[in-house]
Amino acid sequence: MKTTNNNITIDGIDKKILRALMQDARTPVLEIARQVGISGAAIHQRLRKLEKSKLIAGSKFVINPKVLGYTTMAFVGIYLDKAISNPDAVKQLKKIPEVLECHYTTGNWSILIKILCMDNEHLMHLLNNDIQSISGVSRTETFISLDQQIERQIKI
Repeated sequence: MKTTNNNITIDGIDKKILRALMQDARTPVLEIARQVGISGAAIHQRLRKLEKSKLIAGSKFVINPKVLGYTTMAFVGIYLDKAISNPDAVKQLKKIPEVLECHYTTGNWSILIKILCMDNEHLMHLLNNDIQSISGVSRTETFISLDQQIERQIKI
């Protein structure tokens, strides 16, 4: 592996390791080592280098929100009265556990958030009581996701 100017170059072995772990982060290192044809210690060394370069950052389990009763995914465009309101609005949005993502954007909205709710009634409650009551929020525009059709990471 070679890094220059914060750009990282990964070789074929690194790609095989990353693909295996992206498919299942619980894959044992020794199993990956057998697949790739190098030692487990070499896999560990390469993983440490990839972590140090910040190309990878840990691993996580993915919870199925539908099992917990969260069935409504929505994207909310938030209009702020002034751009200076952004840090305070984001601070308040962080307090709402249903807000999964928050993006400062170009275009019509100041902020775009992704939220997960139990149902439409829960969504309406969040919009009316939590989001639109934030100081600096002038109005919102909501889009309900009917079905997530693509979910993936960047291809390695």
